Amino acid sequence: MDQIMIRGGAPLHGEIPIAGAKNACLALMPATLLTDAPLTLTNAPRLSDIRTMTALLQSLGVEVSSLHRGKVLALSSHDLTGQRADYDIVRKMRASILVLGPLLARCGRAEVSLPGGCAIGARPVDLHLRALEAMGAELELRDGYVHARTPGGLKGAVVEFEKISVGATENALMAATLAKGTTVLKNAAREPEIVDLARCLRAMGAQIAGEGTGEIEVQGVERLGGATHQVVADRIELGTYMLAPAITGGDVTCLGGKLELVASFAEKLEEAGVSCEETAHGIRVTRRNGRVAGVDVATAPFPGFPTDLQAQIMALLCTAEGESRLEETIFENRFMHAPELMRMGARIDVQGGVATVTGVERLKGAPVMATDLRASVSLILAGLAAEGETMVSRVYHLDRGYEKVEQKLGACGAHIERVSGE
Repeated sequence: MDQIMIRGGAPLHGEIPIAGAKNACLALMPATLLTDAPLTLTNAPRLSDIRTMTALLQSLGVEVSSLHRGKVLALSSHDLTGQRADYDIVRKMRASILVLGPLLARCGRAEVSLPGGCAIGARPVDLHLRALEAMGAELELRDGYVHARTPGGLKGAVVEFEKISVGATENALMAATLAKGTTVLKNAAREPEIVDLARCLRAMGAQIAGEGTGEIEVQGVERLGGATHQVVADRIELGTYMLAPAITGGDVTCLGGKLELVASFAEKLEEAGVSCEETAHGIRVTRRNGRVAGVDVATAPFPGFPTDLQAQIMALLCTAEGESRLEETIFENRFMHAPELMRMGARIDVQGGVATVTGVERLKGAPVMATDLRASVSLILAGLAAEGETMVSRVYHLDRGYEKVEQKLGACGAHIERVSGE
């Protein structure tokens, strides 16, 4: 099993290209199920989760071609061969549930295994199911699968989510494009990935208004066509690499980054003493003077502070002057990286959904273990700033969401390499 080895202490200087958004691409790919015309996605990230979604779609009969070294995905669902998403594939990734809405909308039936993914809390799919039931779907949970059908086809409805859910909003949005009549999604997620999906669906012929707000209106159409769509930049990868010069010192430009994608996160970096300047090429990040200052962070749905950047900023705050308080409001059980950071000398006290971090002057390298996707990269960030050598194991989590980490950081002067396992 591969490991990542880091020798800390080197400031970073240079440029880091930001890939297309994993979470956006994983919602865009199932949109092919809504049409028999071709869908082409450019700026696709080259990640194991994308390969998992590719395998899932191919199991349903979708033709998927990876072009230009994987950065372009050409999809065609002109001849679907099934409507069953099997456990063996779905268990690897929670985003697999996003085939449910499109299959129901186009085929009138679907069988989708209950999904897997990172062990960071329950993350139930009930919000997805209630939205589809409101649109006329008949659902039964049996033998670990969602068995769904729509005898009369999906119908427009008012769907009010009891709490904000990106995945449920995406599933309902795709299903509504082919429903009869008007669907209104209330308390909808506002993330850039939702906006990106709506833009793609609109290019395919969908009638959608209000994306990026808490209320999205969809007027169903009889059929959708094909489109070519560029995947939005990955705001989580962007935020992660913005932290690299913040924790090590130096001067790094994140190519293709836009502050509007990470506004609340950038505000916290500025508060801590890190300069985030948008340029014609991306976002230039430099640490102002000495150690950063402690800040308080509470995760929240977009446009609030992203839960997917909580682990990474904790690594930074472990080396800050003073005390910081991090409150996790989205997922329970998402401080599993804290004990691993403590192995590196961090001072962290976790009480329920709140972690109190008392900064230390310098972390020390140690063997650590990644517990989930974002935790894995938080340990790499900590290793960049630590004294001595850090060895991060279980980096298969990392490969689900970050492409060419060693090359990107190494090109800026980091001492980092992948060590192949037996």
